[in-house]
Amino acid sequence: MKSIKSILILLLLTVLFCCKNEKESTDIVEKEDKLIIDEPVKVIPITHGTLILETENDVIYIDPTGGLKAFNNQKDPTLVLITDIHGDHLSKSTLESLDLNNATIVGPKAVTDKIPSTTCKTIVTINNGDTYMHEAVKIEAIPMYNLRNEALEYHTKGRGNGYVLNIEEERIYISGDTEDIPEMRSLKNIDKAFICMNLPWTMTVESAASAVLEFKPKTVYPYHYRGSEGMSDLNKFKKIVSKDNSSINIEFLDWY
Repeated sequence: MKSIKSILILLLLTVLFCCKNEKESTDIVEKEDKLIIDEPVKVIPITHGTLILETENDVIYIDPTGGLKAFNNQKDPTLVLITDIHGDHLSKSTLESLDLNNATIVGPKAVTDKIPSTTCKTIVTINNGDTYMHEAVKIEAIPMYNLRNEALEYHTKGRGNGYVLNIEEERIYISGDTEDIPEMRSLKNIDKAFICMNLPWTMTVESAASAVLEFKPKTVYPYHYRGSEGMSDLNKFKKIVSKDNSSINIEFLDWY
């Protein structure tokens, strides 16, 4: 009798344990599903100022550099955005190495003037203040330029574009090479913001933080933060922003 009772207790414990594990597994599946719903735009850092934004229907390469090897195992682009003429943003050799048969390249005139027409079937020029629709993606060209006297030679106003992408009900800001210009500070309803911060070419950590605190994006991704004297202090950036506005989410990705 004792043996039967022991077996019954063991069976009961086994059932309870299995139910517990099933519940835990279900929770994990639910969380994974939620992540897919919450993040309709996948962010893939490549290097420095180069990234991919991927949705169910679009694969957007931003400032593709690094040659074909940098994009191993990535899907071919449907859209390529280029911000400026400098080599860490416009790499003609990288563009020529990619499969752009089904892609559209978008950039400011200073950029598109430098891209051979044989690189891609569709090359579209948009300048500061222009808007362009690519399928379901609305692209707004935002100014990007320097403010400090000692840096004016790097990025003149009107030459390059930052971008705001309206995609999958999100507004995503790509700063390009810029300082904390009024056009950045006046942005509205930004869900994701990619913010540069490297001296001497763009802006200080403090300037980047000040701008972010003004236009209040939901999530900030520091990028393009390798300067002439090494990496910018991302922890300092996060500390400044979080101290004044803890609701702004700051994500560090693997750029280098």
